[in-house]
Amino acid sequence: MDRPTVPDDAAALPANPYNPHAWITGDPEIGTGTWIGAFTVVDGSGGLTIGRGCDISSGAQIYTHSSARRCVSAQAHPDVERAPVRIGDHVFVGAGAVITMGVTVGEHSVVAAGAVVTRDVAPFTVVAGVPARPTARVVLEGDRVLFTPLPGG
Repeated sequence: MDRPTVPDDAAALPANPYNPHAWITGDPEIGTGTWIGAFTVVDGSGGLTIGRGCDISSGAQIYTHSSARRCVSAQAHPDVERAPVRIGDHVFVGAGAVITMGVTVGEHSVVAAGAVVTRDVAPFTVVAGVPARPTARVVLEGDRVLFTPLPGG
């Protein structure tokens, strides 16, 4: 069986120091010690800051733009909207999670696998679901990490 060939323009894709299978666009600021998994989309076109010591799991998507209004208006709304995303230090973003434009995720927070984050996340918070909602607090006690459930979370 023949293997598919790589198109000639594939060599033009920008290399990134995080994962050769991640798609990183724009000029995001990414802190030291941050790990980015395979098959992620990291869109820095609208301004993106990812803090130190973060883990961005495989398949996660971080968007700083939206073309929805332009598309549904048959381009009567001519612009692609952009808003910066800020992810604090020591944030874990689970597999397949989506973070939308304009969102801030506070330090030491967890975005659960598959969550869709459409509004800001307070520091030391676990969010899950679609749309993402706070479900627990992150409590650090020395080398122990506790996830304390929130009422109704």
